[in-house]
Amino acid sequence: MMKKTDRTPKIRWLMLALMAASLCLGAVAPVTVAQAQEQRYQRRSILDFFLGRRYLDDSPQAPDVPQPKRQQRKRPPPAQKAVINTRTASPVRPPVQEEPVVQKLGDARKILIVGDFLASGLGDGLTAAFETSPGVVVEARGNISSGLVRDDYYDWPEQLPKMIDELKPAMVVVMIGANDRQQMVTDSAKEKFRTDGWFAEYRRRVLSFGKEVTSRKIPLLWVGLPAFESDQMTADAVQMNQLYRNQVESIGGEFVDIWDGFVDENGTFIVTGSDVNGQQVRLRTSDGINLTQAGRRKLAFYVEKPARRILGTQASPDLVRLDESNLPGLGLPTNPVEHTVPISLSDPNLDGGAELLGARPPPVTLTKSPRDLLVEQGEMTPAPVGRVDDYRMPAAKTPAEVSVK
Repeated sequence: MMKKTDRTPKIRWLMLALMAASLCLGAVAPVTVAQAQEQRYQRRSILDFFLGRRYLDDSPQAPDVPQPKRQQRKRPPPAQKAVINTRTASPVRPPVQEEPVVQKLGDARKILIVGDFLASGLGDGLTAAFETSPGVVVEARGNISSGLVRDDYYDWPEQLPKMIDELKPAMVVVMIGANDRQQMVTDSAKEKFRTDGWFAEYRRRVLSFGKEVTSRKIPLLWVGLPAFESDQMTADAVQMNQLYRNQVESIGGEFVDIWDGFVDENGTFIVTGSDVNGQQVRLRTSDGINLTQAGRRKLAFYVEKPARRILGTQASPDLVRLDESNLPGLGLPTNPVEHTVPISLSDPNLDGGAELLGARPPPVTLTKSPRDLLVEQGEMTPAPVGRVDDYRMPAAKTPAEVSVK
């Protein structure tokens, strides 16, 4: 009995130890799983929840199992916009079509332009004006600093005859005088500008210079001076233009007045004005003396009209030389006699008939008609009695007709 009693407590203690061990193991296992779950769920944030990201660790797999990474689809890179540097890039313009150059004829008539710097500008303008005229060639022989006063610098009376003999121009255009507002040295004295002696000598030189052209039976166009920014230069230009007009017209030349093209309605100098097309452009340079390109073309506009009148059809832009190679086809037969049928002028239908439709021979009369009497003999048949052109005196009444009344 005692041995059985001693074994019982040992068994009890052994069973209690086993139960305690099992309880310890059960307590450890749930804690470990909870901790793993807590660690797994702690990786998710509020941003992850709203952005809709999905976690593979939500699955019932073990937390230490490596999860495959989700492959994201690559988006194509945005197209880069072309950046244009507006400072350096120039706008694309259509190619400019060059106008065909008009070939001048071998016998084209020449316009000789002589004078100072204004004449050189006039030469540029007239060259552009007659650019499409094959029958006209412009020869500008201006000397910038020349004039009729300083013949020691450039002697125009000596050079002009040489130019005429060389070029044989059909017309001479003169524009000079802008450099002549200075002292003149003559054979006997030195004449100051604006004195009576100066104008007397200058008038003689202008007349002699013009006669070098008109004596050869060549048309002469003398172009006047324009207004200038300086009031004193403008006043001198007015006086000199009057001198040019009187002297040139006295020898058969033509004075071309350009004054109105370079002043306003009040006669005041202008820098900007209308060009040949009516557009507002700059006509004069900053010095108030020279002309811009548009001003030169406008200057030539005043000379172009009398020049075309003198040159006639030769100055037409549509002039074409006709020879055996470019004669127009007239469509005439080689032997026109074979294709010619004579037609009577009295045949109205051109069908060979001799009489009009329904015509009858005129009646034969032996007496002359009133027309024949009037045309051949000058006799007119008397007007009927009582008509307005009846100028006959009424016949005198007899005594019996008077007594009846």
